[in-house]
Amino acid sequence: MLRLEEVTKKYPHRQKEVYALQRVTAAITPGEYVAVVGPSGSGKSTLLLMLGGMLSPTEGRVILDGHSLYELDTRSLAAYRCKKLGFVFQTFNLVPYLTALENVQIPLYLSGLAEKAQEKKATALLEKVGLGDRLDHKPSELSIGQQQRVALARMLANDPPLILADEPTGNLDPETSKGVLDFLGTLHREGKTIVMVTHDMRAAARAGRMIRLAAGSIDECRAGKPDA
Repeated sequence: MLRLEEVTKKYPHRQKEVYALQRVTAAITPGEYVAVVGPSGSGKSTLLLMLGGMLSPTEGRVILDGHSLYELDTRSLAAYRCKKLGFVFQTFNLVPYLTALENVQIPLYLSGLAEKAQEKKATALLEKVGLGDRLDHKPSELSIGQQQRVALARMLANDPPLILADEPTGNLDPETSKGVLDFLGTLHREGKTIVMVTHDMRAAARAGRMIRLAAGSIDECRAGKPDA
């Protein structure tokens, strides 16, 4: 279970306080596919960063599997993120001087897996996303869609039960976007919990539930059309 309990995030700005989130309470159950939508500046990305243990709330708590994330020490929080969470970003965040295989190996290396086992698992993941023939290519040698697939493979490296996706189709053409959404739908059917921030209502309609943010608060929560 993933929960936000009365979560508020505010920033100082020109001697004033600006609220990114205001007393947000929400729960996401294991196996759900949730889309978070809303206009720019509504707090979507702030919410996702908090769920991912990367941005502490000003007030309130974020609970994952019974643990209050921001009450863990730094090392424990990093280890928990590595084991429990997978991240997909609009900008991919690939290391430009590493090959596709090496990029996918990064979380496997950090988890202490032996080098041969890293290579074997990373290869299998790249084959799963249709890039078995691009193992030695660096990001600059791949299309935008292929880079996103490398990022998806890397996200799956430690088999996280929870996937957080921030505008995963934002830089992609319609055909490639569909492929990424189809892939996320497959992961959901395999039992992954997915929370996706998106401005694209067609993408959001793939989710089983839609949470709409407005001015830092939940404005609406309604069912979507799962894996449409």
